[in-house]
Amino acid sequence: MRTRRNLKRMLPKQKNNVKEEVAALNLGNKIRNLRKQRALTLQEVSNLTGLSKPLLSQIENNIAAPPIATLIKISTALGVKISHFFRDHNMEDRIVVVKKDERYSVNKLFHHNNESRIGYRWESLAYPMVGKQMEPFVVEIEPREEKDLLFNDHLGEEFHFILDGIVEFKSAEQLHHLEKGDSIYFDSSIPHALRGIGGVATSLIVIFVPK
Repeated sequence: MRTRRNLKRMLPKQKNNVKEEVAALNLGNKIRNLRKQRALTLQEVSNLTGLSKPLLSQIENNIAAPPIATLIKISTALGVKISHFFRDHNMEDRIVVVKKDERYSVNKLFHHNNESRIGYRWESLAYPMVGKQMEPFVVEIEPREEKDLLFNDHLGEEFHFILDGIVEFKSAEQLHHLEKGDSIYFDSSIPHALRGIGGVATSLIVIFVPK
């Protein structure tokens, strides 16, 4: 049985444990190995993704775990789906089941100064399926100050269904407060930010990334 990877929220006294847990997830090594297979430099991946070299270096060295939008940009630049990084071996099943204790769980830790105070936790729900067009996640979205909102964008579309709490969705032109049972579907190339209102909110998020 595949074990659940679980990254705890980073506190100063837990710094060493967090580093060990990020390393155990092994995302960084998988990204670096694939980048080298593609004969790409960090600068070239930076140019393709719009992400900084220091950020990419932190991810490859397992210092930081990437949020969903960042991982989508990296996987797109490397020519794979993000599920590629969660497979322990070749999986070719056309039907996959992921038990609740088998989910891959990733906390947003830290990347650079502009993102250091932003946190959320996401779980991949269908990582064993190869070549899928949709990526489903359960995401816990923390409350934060408006000045700390981090806007993300990537090619594709997203569907969010609120499972618990209240989520604020913000773009340059629209602001929505979404409660339990509400949903939103949008073009994810539009820069957008999320935050929990009045506490941590939980959403089912399905992301479609075109080939």
